[in-house]
Amino acid sequence: MITCSYIHMSQDPDVRTALASEPCDADHLDPRGTAARKLALMAPRAVEALADTFRVLGDPSRVRILDALSGGELCVCDIAALVGMSESAVSHQLRLLRGMRLVRARRAGRLMFYTLDDHHIIELLELALTHVQE
Repeated sequence: MITCSYIHMSQDPDVRTALASEPCDADHLDPRGTAARKLALMAPRAVEALADTFRVLGDPSRVRILDALSGGELCVCDIAALVGMSESAVSHQLRLLRGMRLVRARRAGRLMFYTLDDHHIIELLELALTHVQE
């Protein structure tokens, strides 16, 4: 097995530390292949935006809120009841989700109703759920 593959696949931290300083002895992409792959990489701004989205989705409370909203528009008190959180905690999470443009709000008198602003997020959550269930 070539050194770099062994380092990356090893679960033993001692092996990873000991071998990480050794140079890679494998032939990888040729220069044309490397250049083509570099051109195909995401732009730095897109990488940051994607990482921010995954960071927001990394919280179980926010995932539950998005799951509740996937069925349609709800007010804060209904979301709180569905996901088993306080209205204050739900409002805090909704503010973060609004900041990421994942949900949008509609005021009706004193009540705020929330709905998904981007249905791609539900598709992403469904794909991730399929992944973890396999």
